[in-house]
Amino acid sequence: MMISILFVSFFILMAVGVPIAFTLAISTWLAVILGSRYPQIVVIKEMFSGVDSFPLLAVPFFILAAELMTGGALTHHLLRLAAQFVGRARGGLGYASIISTTLFAGISGSALAAAAGPGAMTIRMMEKSGYEKRYASALAAAVAIVDPIIPPSITMIIYALQDNRVSVGGLFVAGVIPGLLISAAMCLVNFYISRKRNYRSMDLRPTLAEMVRTTVYAMPAVALIVIVVGGIRAGYFTPTEASVIAVFYSLFCGMFIYRSLHMRDLPNIIFRSAMITVGILLILAAARAFAWVLIIEGVPQYMADLIISWNLSPIMFLLAVNVLLLLFGTFMDPLPGVMILVPILAPIAFSLGIDPIHFAMIVILNLTIGLITPPVGQLLYVVSAAVRIRVSEISREMTPFLIAYVAILLVITFIPALSTWLPRLTGF
Repeated sequence: MMISILFVSFFILMAVGVPIAFTLAISTWLAVILGSRYPQIVVIKEMFSGVDSFPLLAVPFFILAAELMTGGALTHHLLRLAAQFVGRARGGLGYASIISTTLFAGISGSALAAAAGPGAMTIRMMEKSGYEKRYASALAAAVAIVDPIIPPSITMIIYALQDNRVSVGGLFVAGVIPGLLISAAMCLVNFYISRKRNYRSMDLRPTLAEMVRTTVYAMPAVALIVIVVGGIRAGYFTPTEASVIAVFYSLFCGMFIYRSLHMRDLPNIIFRSAMITVGILLILAAARAFAWVLIIEGVPQYMADLIISWNLSPIMFLLAVNVLLLLFGTFMDPLPGVMILVPILAPIAFSLGIDPIHFAMIVILNLTIGLITPPVGQLLYVVSAAVRIRVSEISREMTPFLIAYVAILLVITFIPALSTWLPRLTGF
């Protein structure tokens, strides 16, 4: 009875467009009040438990660091650094968008921050240079997926809290090669589209002196990536501590090196960061309560026994998981998806002999692809709002990017070493 109420109310609320955090919370509350004898206070208790975790402190700080980077011109200098080397080539500003977002991923950990920051900047630059706005917008949305894959990653932090077989540091290192593969694949798509449509920047080639000056100006921004990732790997600080260091470093660079960040800008930056953080933590809290209902009703154990009874080989299991998660990601954000599905699927994968880090990368990439697939597709709506273009126009340009992502997903599925080689090499 409890499970029936949970899923029926969940799908009805999703169908009428209720935000995912409220959908999860309301469906859980209805299941408890109508289908069980548990007191209603248990829903609140579980929601608090979902966010009562020290590693989760990294989430608001990485978001704040990303906002400070944008406000403090660090993002602007990363974009100029990328554009000066490839901007004149056919599709050059597309490559600049990909490179700058990949560099930004080494600091922010949030796909939404990447789309709203460097993504929005490159869309405007590309439109001025003759690129179609809908293509520039689709590219920015598609490339932003690299942010939750390349460390640091908010999604990886949440995943490590759900599966004690993996560590945050191990997942961070594991994301490097898949993240670079994504960037390379996006470059191939951009090459094909730009060659077909003859997209080319009309800007003059910068002189050697200008290129040297731009590179020197961008070095403080690039250094932040080295500090965050290198410091975690060297053991100087934890991912949570690294997020705080990223905030203060971004603040220092914006105020004293680039001098484009002022005290009067901080209230708005802090407010935007707080709003994004509240949205994420509400989703995590509600997902924890939703997952609690599934656990007490024995759904994870039932699913595990059912899948094991099918006697699937590890490869067939992974292919089935890919299909399930791609469908799941079309209507649910990655964070609640991780919290609900990982406790069910990760133990089964481990029992089949699948490396936990390899499985983690498959899950994270699958669910993150959902950020560019309707009807939820948050990145589509973020880009749409940032540059004022209809979501339908962006969606029409997404097909080649989605094909590329499915290809990457299959490569990562069939070649575990792409996810596991670097963690083993570095001691994870």
